Parts: sequence; structure tokens; C-alpha cells
Amino acid sequence: MTETNKPVTSATSRPELPDHLSIDPRSPFHIRAVFEHDIGIRFNGKERNDVEEYCVSEGWVRVPAGKTLDRKGQPLLIKLKGQVEAFYR
Repeated sequence: MTETNKPVTSATSRPELPDHLSIDPRSPFHIRAVFEHDIGIRFNGKERNDVEEYCVSEGWVRVPAGKTLDRKGQPLLIKLKGQVEAFYR
């Protein structure tokens, strides 16, 4: 009898974080494999939990503008510019 050994998943098996990522599945910047792991966003030195979309190279994040919704029922997003850092927790 032969046994097959499955490789042990480690921190190195996580996909690399992209430069531009969105949590909206309709967006072309949504990558499902990245969301299988816990992701953190640090914006201007402070960790934020309400980021809907980010771009590291351009230095911006999109966050909801309070409880305001657009006409399709999605949160209305505002763009904040500054230093963006994405990381795995």
C-alpha cells in the first residue's frame, strides 16, 4: 500500500498580494484565491477594517461613505489618498 503525502500549507503557499484588489466579486480586480486568507490594510500608518478596494502603486483606498447607498443598494464609496500597505494577518 502506498500513501500519498499532502504538502503542508504554510505562510509561503499564500498567493502574492496584488497591487490592486477589490472585495466586490463583480470587479475585474477581485481575486478569489487571495480572500481565502485573512488580509489587513494599513492606510497612513493605521490599520483599517472598512476598505472595499485598494491600489498600492497609486496610493488610494475606497471606503464606504457612512450608511449612504447608491441607487443599486451598494454602499457609496469615497476614495482616500495616502500611503497604502497590504499584508496577510
